[in-house]
Amino acid sequence: MDTVVVSSKYQIVIPQNVRERIDLKPGQKVVVIEKDGVIHLVPQKPIKEMRGFAKGIDTSQLRDEEDRF
Repeated sequence: MDTVVVSSKYQIVIPQNVRERIDLKPGQKVVVIEKDGVIHLVPQKPIKEMRGFAKGIDTSQLRDEEDRF
């Protein structure tokens, strides 16, 4: 686990080993999600790369729409 420091301009540097593992490129957009005090940084992928990512998913265990609320 790496530790980073927030600068006076609220900037951080993503460690090199993390950038390499997720193949993060300069200029690539990252989605910032905060939930219960935890910050998640999720690299945004081009829509063409996302094609087929849910192939073979089992939808038999999904709830019916009326059971969602």
